[in-house]
Amino acid sequence: MSKTAFVPADFEPPRELALERFRLVPLGVEHNASDHAAWSASIAHIRATPGFESTDWPPLDGMSLEANRGDRASHARDFAERTGFTYTVLKRGTDEVIGCLYIYPAKSAEHDVEVRSWVRADVAELDAPLHAAVTRWLAERWPFERVRYAERPA
Repeated sequence: MSKTAFVPADFEPPRELALERFRLVPLGVEHNASDHAAWSASIAHIRATPGFESTDWPPLDGMSLEANRGDRASHARDFAERTGFTYTVLKRGTDEVIGCLYIYPAKSAEHDVEVRSWVRADVAELDAPLHAAVTRWLAERWPFERVRYAERPA
């Protein structure tokens, strides 16, 4: 099955979302070690995050730094090919990974896009602000009408 772009050809995906406590940048291999440390220390927390409860990510047994780099490279290729858009969530003013955002075609006909995000367990208080910011960003800057993005508890 070939991958196809799911955004219009003239749409330019945003390269950054900068907010007071964090910023989002397109995911790449440059943050591999920090990303690996972030999710490895938060596996149970991420698996309990809305949108991840029924997935097999992150792997319970973890993965090597090299395998993580390959995963990140795959997401970066998706971004370049416009078949999916993954962003690294960085602590504002640093290159410290505190989470991740995934924007991919929905698997059901009910939605255009499926969005998931996570933050490290030690910054769990940023999950709701990230969700709110991304929800606004998607409505204002992205070409999607039917977004699936699991709600966060109030």
